[in-house]
Amino acid sequence: MGVNLGDIIPRRVIGWDMLKGRVLAIDAYNALYQFLATIRGPKGEPLKDSEGRVTSHLSGLLYRTSRFIEAGIKPVYIFDGVPPALKEAEIKRRRAVREEAIIRYEEALSRGDYEAARKYAQASATLKDYMVDDAKRLLRLLGIPYIEAPSEGEAQAAWMTIRGDAWAAVSQDHDALLFGALRVVRNLSVVGRRKLPGKDVYVEIEPELIVLDEVLSSLRITREQLIDIAILVGTDYYPEGVKGVGPKKALEYIKRYSDAKIVLKILGVQEIPIDDIRRIFLEPQVSSEYKLEWRQPDAKGVVDFLCGERDFSEERVVKAVNVIAEGLKTIGRSRTLEGWFR
Repeated sequence: MGVNLGDIIPRRVIGWDMLKGRVLAIDAYNALYQFLATIRGPKGEPLKDSEGRVTSHLSGLLYRTSRFIEAGIKPVYIFDGVPPALKEAEIKRRRAVREEAIIRYEEALSRGDYEAARKYAQASATLKDYMVDDAKRLLRLLGIPYIEAPSEGEAQAAWMTIRGDAWAAVSQDHDALLFGALRVVRNLSVVGRRKLPGKDVYVEIEPELIVLDEVLSSLRITREQLIDIAILVGTDYYPEGVKGVGPKKALEYIKRYSDAKIVLKILGVQEIPIDDIRRIFLEPQVSSEYKLEWRQPDAKGVVDFLCGERDFSEERVVKAVNVIAEGLKTIGRSRTLEGWFR
């Protein structure tokens, strides 16, 4: 889910040219879930190979990565590790939502309501272990680096911006800001036309940039207070937040009382584990032991995998691989980093 602070976070639309030559740390799970949700057939069915294995995520990963490289971006994908214990309730909630969506999807199919079926199918998207393994295999073949975070992927991406190893974290929510990311880029996995929910209307989606210093300066708060705002609204570590409190109200409370603990006391709310949630954002488990290297793709390996094993169109795959190969020649080859655990 991620924390929703969109109503108060200043952002600006940027062009792809601004991202040229930049290293972007991409929340891999976030991106893969988007591909699984959006790359589907007319009845909401995901793309599959002849053996019934889902391939929507591989399609999205290949063609989106080729778009990044063509634009001069140096992507590095960050995969989640072990989630904090406080996230267990949110993980169970998401599982229940997906299970309910699967039931609704089957009901919609049975009555021939394909528009509803597609909507429920998107909500039922499930990222299975074999899909994650396939995504990592494809990235290795494409010569694109990825990092397995010790815990939250967005925390790792944020840490990389702080170290100067990535220019920005890429994500659709605002958690990376809470983890201290200097910059966050949104909409890179959904750039293009998007249909508004429940309406036959499409809008243009463009990349957006959020700069942490600009956020804090504009709102006249500290990062610690931004975290407190998120706690009042609801995070993955206590999704309920405070009933009836959205981002604007939470900002008003924090600017008036400075501290979430004071706000909760005034509102008579006691059960939110504020210190534990603050610690997750301020002292996250991250790693500095990684190597960033962009290599020329193994074209034969990619074709063997996607076309030979997953039934992709060889013509389209070869075209995408060639784009990546040519783009990497311009971008440059590698950068190596050795470090320590924080």
